Amino acid sequence: MPVKIRLQRHGKKGKPFYWVVAADSRSKRDGKFLEKLGTYNPNTNPATIDLDVDGSVKWLNNGAQPTDTARAILSYKGALLKHHLLGGVRKGALTEEQVEEKFNAWVEEKEKAVQAKKDGLSKAEADAKAKALEAEKEFSDKRAAAALPEEEAVEETAEEVAETTEAVAEETAAVEEPAKEEAAEPEAKTEEAAPAEEASKEEE
Repeated sequence: MPVKIRLQRHGKKGKPFYWVVAADSRSKRDGKFLEKLGTYNPNTNPATIDLDVDGSVKWLNNGAQPTDTARAILSYKGALLKHHLLGGVRKGALTEEQVEEKFNAWVEEKEKAVQAKKDGLSKAEADAKAKALEAEKEFSDKRAAAALPEEEAVEETAEEVAETTEAVAEETAAVEEPAKEEAAEPEAKTEEAAPAEEASKEEE
């Protein structure tokens, strides 16, 4: 029975999540499988991979053939390296202790590289946020600077309106005073005419 190590798709639309499985090559992609070897989540950066290295090596030793994507995952987690080193043990070129030592050294270097990538991504994200905040602050300053002339223009307009109102009030007052004086003069004339009439009546 030909066995393949391949991916089985799970997850919702637009956000796939994969199982790494050993399955009969004649079965459907998402059908029955012989053993689940791990998971692969490409939605994170870097991708999250959880793999049973020893189980994968066992299937490789039994002749299972990985697909291209599965091969990349096995290589990333060191399963292909361990399979290669165990081949040296079978040939007598290495001992199991040497294999474990070399494999552990490789795993440590790989973890350092992955951690460095994560740190670089975190720093890049922090820098991007800082630049965005700086750009937003600069835009706010420009908008505030542009708003100042408008406020000054509004203040000047208010002052002009107040001055115009005062001038109109002064003109109105200047016009009303002569009118009041003219209205007062006929009253004075009427008072002068009244004694004259009384004098004429006494003469009669």
